[in-house]
Amino acid sequence: MTLAVALLTLGLGGLEVRLQPGVARPGDAVLVEVTGTTEAPSGQLGSAELVFLPFAGGWVALVGLSVERKAGKLPLEISGKTDEGKAQVSGELEVKKPDFRRRQLTVSRRFTNPSRKERQWAAADRKVFAESFDRDFEPWAFDGSFGWPRLDEVSAPFGDLRLFNGRKQSQHFGSDINGETGDPIFAANAGEVVMVRDCFGSGGTVLIHHGGRLFTAYFHMSAFAVKVGQHVVRGQPLGKVGQSGRVTGPHLHFGVKLDGRWVDPESLLRLDFAGARPTGRSTSPDASPGTP
Repeated sequence: MTLAVALLTLGLGGLEVRLQPGVARPGDAVLVEVTGTTEAPSGQLGSAELVFLPFAGGWVALVGLSVERKAGKLPLEISGKTDEGKAQVSGELEVKKPDFRRRQLTVSRRFTNPSRKERQWAAADRKVFAESFDRDFEPWAFDGSFGWPRLDEVSAPFGDLRLFNGRKQSQHFGSDINGETGDPIFAANAGEVVMVRDCFGSGGTVLIHHGGRLFTAYFHMSAFAVKVGQHVVRGQPLGKVGQSGRVTGPHLHFGVKLDGRWVDPESLLRLDFAGARPTGRSTSPDASPGTP
């Protein structure tokens, strides 16, 4: 099910809060924009503390909802200092029940019964992933909305409940995008490349940090076009589609990790960062970054 981006706008005493989406589901990325403050605001969405970073003359926080979040209302509380004094805005985010699919997949036995050498490889991968994700709330590296890393059919959406070879169950924390080996992959937005590695499970892997502990991940690649430490812009080639790692065929697994939690990539793509930009500038979150 695709949820349209609903907006919830609240205001009091010069403090204005804009929440996207106005209705969410477990696993979604949620954007909270604040304007009208003279300094960084503070706030919470449910039990999650919001960390606001400057963005286009205002303040922006991103928070990821757990896939285990139950349907219901999440309270939102924002406080800030305005020209009129201290102000506080309260509201609620409605969370809908998810509709995650169940799928059975068949993969090579080496991925469900790996050898000692392969287990060591996977352990080394986990260490590099942890080091790559160990970033602070650095400034946002982008100035507009995110785009698809390639335009093709999504064959497996975020949240799929999977049974590998009839035994090993897991949940799919990304979006699988169809493609043939050698098809180009593009950066979803501007950021710093923090990982380029051939991994046991995820195959050829690139991670980009976009600031604010927000990362995009690109798995199962057959070739790389970037290096660790390189700064990229939206639409810049990262490499090529492949079928490396634990896969059933060539495709791109596109993931988004937000402050330590995997969230639905499509929910990030639906967020319109144009609302926080100066008048006259806009972006299209539905466009592929590789499309002129």
